[in-house]
Amino acid sequence: MEGLTISFWVLALLVAVAIAFDFMNGFHDGANSISTIVATGALTPKQAVLFAGFFNFAALWVFQLKVAATIGKGTVDPAFVDHYVIFGALSGALIWNIITWIYGIPSSSSHALVGGLVGATMIKAGSAAPLLWGGFGKILIFIVISPFVGFMLGGLLMVLAAWAFRNRSPQQASKWFKNAQLLAAAAYSIGHGGNDAQKTIGIIWLLLISAGVATTDVATLPNWVIIVCYSAIAWGTYMGGWRIVKTMGSKITKLNSVSGSCASMGGAISLALATWGGIPVSTTHTITGAIVGVGTAQDVKAVRWAVTFNLVIAWVLTIPASGLIAACFWYIGHGFL
Repeated sequence: MEGLTISFWVLALLVAVAIAFDFMNGFHDGANSISTIVATGALTPKQAVLFAGFFNFAALWVFQLKVAATIGKGTVDPAFVDHYVIFGALSGALIWNIITWIYGIPSSSSHALVGGLVGATMIKAGSAAPLLWGGFGKILIFIVISPFVGFMLGGLLMVLAAWAFRNRSPQQASKWFKNAQLLAAAAYSIGHGGNDAQKTIGIIWLLLISAGVATTDVATLPNWVIIVCYSAIAWGTYMGGWRIVKTMGSKITKLNSVSGSCASMGGAISLALATWGGIPVSTTHTITGAIVGVGTAQDVKAVRWAVTFNLVIAWVLTIPASGLIAACFWYIGHGFL
């Protein structure tokens, strides 16, 4: 670890870049929270982003910083991390997010950040020695588990809803679920804010540790870091990522108020369980799995499997692609930081 070798201005610059990534996370992944309620007409787009942004920030009072701890001290050995590594990690994640946003691909901001951190650390060490496989391995495993859990919960909730309203007309069910969908979307937005804001908190925490102004004890993490990170992701969600809303809300399967409610709640439960367990999962993977689950529960043919397959390819590429970009920026960082 380099200790107190980072100037104040370099430290401030990297914190600003981390906050910019957090904003981009909300901008990029906020579509996961609002796609179902926009697609079904429960809220207008402007109402939806304000609604989701509010509940992103409200997550500050719901979850402990277990996910931040996994990112900050459970993915790579902090002893190998310096400001060049942090710069490379954030640059890799930001650029990959921008690329996928341009093409409307709902990739994972979380995995872009993890990939960036791993890529920059490995290029510095010259090997995979700094990887802490307990934390990083868990993240890799949940690339498969989180969409599967979302799929199962979304499908199960859809089946339960169909059974509960078997004696009601579609119009009656739709009227009831129009309000229930708002509750489900609020729960999902809390899960999104709770899991994803903490990833940036973890990166800033790691940066402060490398600068010698914080330790691995969460009590040494300044409160302003927590508040600013939750605010940035909420603001990013409010600004909205409309290219990705279209993919999530209509291209995978057709959603109505019932299926939209089940997808959002299935995703919300998955995110809450992961966040309470300190597991940095992808909100994108989770909600996609839930949407596919509700579509499959209605009719396997209702899911556009070609679109889903393309999304899976993007998921697989995210960690190595952002890691490669981060490695390049690790070299660039040595030129001016």
